[in-house]
Amino acid sequence: MTTDAIPRGKPLAIGSLMFDGIDQIDLTGPFEVLSRIPDATLKLYGLTAEPVRDIRGLRLLPDATIDEAPQLDVLHVPGGFGQEELMADEAVLGFLRRQVEGGARVFSVCTGALLLGAAGLLRGRRATTHWASFHLLPYFGAIAIDERVVIDGTWVFAAGVTAGIDGALRLAAELRGEDAAKAIQLYMVYAPEPPFDSGTPATAPAAILAEARRSVAAMTERRETTARRIARELGITVP
Repeated sequence: MTTDAIPRGKPLAIGSLMFDGIDQIDLTGPFEVLSRIPDATLKLYGLTAEPVRDIRGLRLLPDATIDEAPQLDVLHVPGGFGQEELMADEAVLGFLRRQVEGGARVFSVCTGALLLGAAGLLRGRRATTHWASFHLLPYFGAIAIDERVVIDGTWVFAAGVTAGIDGALRLAAELRGEDAAKAIQLYMVYAPEPPFDSGTPATAPAAILAEARRSVAAMTERRETTARRIARELGITVP
C-alpha cells in the first residue's frame, strides 16, 4: 500500500453515483469514511435531480446530476439490484468512461463492478464483487479475486455491502496516508465483532447459504444473461 499518494494540500473531489434500487449501505457505509477524508469534498450524483429509493425503500437525495459532475479525483460506484437496469444505459456508461478517461481513481462496491464492466472498463483488472455475482466478472474481462477488498493500481474493489467500509478505509489510506484512515476508523468506532460467523459463503451454514442463493436466483440469472450479452459485444470468450 502506498501512503499519502496525493499531496495533503491538494483538494480532492469525490463523487458517488446514485440510482434507484441502490443498496444504501454500498453508498452510506463508504460515505461515513469518504466524507471525513481531509481536504476533500464528497457529492452524490444521480441520473436526475429527483430522490432515489434504495432496495429497501430508503429515500436518498442527490446533490446534482451526472451531467453536472466535474472531473472527479475519485469515483465511487455502488451496487444494488438497480444496477441491472443501467447495464445498457449509455448516459451512465458514458459518465463512467469519461471519469475514468479523465483520470479518476475508482472505488467500486458490490455490483458496482458490473456497471464498470458494462462500460468496458474491467478488461485485465483484478476485481471482486458480491458473492452472488462473483462468477460473472470474467464475462467483462476481469480477473476475479475472491477477497473482501482488492486493489488494482489506483482502483479499489470491495466485495459487497459492509465490505464497502473496509474498502473505503483502504482508499482513505491510499489518498491521505494510514494515520488519516486510522483516525477515521477510530471516530467511527469501527471495530466489528459480529455475533455470528455467517458473513461469507465459506462460513455460512449450508442451509442458510442455499436459501440465500434461492432468494437472489432470479436476479442472478438476469445478470448472467446480461453479462453474456456484454461479453459477446466486447469479444470476450468465457469457458
